[in-house]
Amino acid sequence: MTRLFLFIFILLLLTVYLPLPANSQNMSLTVIANGKGIPAEMKMDQLRSIIRGEKLRWPDGSKVVIALMKTNTPIGVNTSKKIYNMSENELNKYWLALVFQGKANAPNFFNSESDLGEFVSQTNGAIGILSQPPTNNKVIIVDGKKSL
Repeated sequence: MTRLFLFIFILLLLTVYLPLPANSQNMSLTVIANGKGIPAEMKMDQLRSIIRGEKLRWPDGSKVVIALMKTNTPIGVNTSKKIYNMSENELNKYWLALVFQGKANAPNFFNSESDLGEFVSQTNGAIGILSQPPTNNKVIIVDGKKSL
């Protein structure tokens, strides 16, 4: 009985005193892109319009291809809140409705930042959101900042 009590006590101490994961709301986001027609800088309203599937083409006429982290990842949660102003479930429903209505193509969703970065680097017209800028992608400045 004493061992069980000690085990539970230590377990409780560890859960209280171990560092908790950073709040996803405080995580910085970096917008990356691939393509000649993609502007190097944009306003947050422009970014939202593109990332929400409202703007389907870049100024040079090339197709916008959206790459996002899955909404069950910390970056996906943060993107849902900061960019879309939605919960993760609301974001999923938003895209399902757009695709079902034929208004936009679904974003490409990824489990890892490296996969997302690789996809953007290989796909013309692609735009994505990561927590850290990879070395092989163009970083988009939003409202004068490299990260959101």
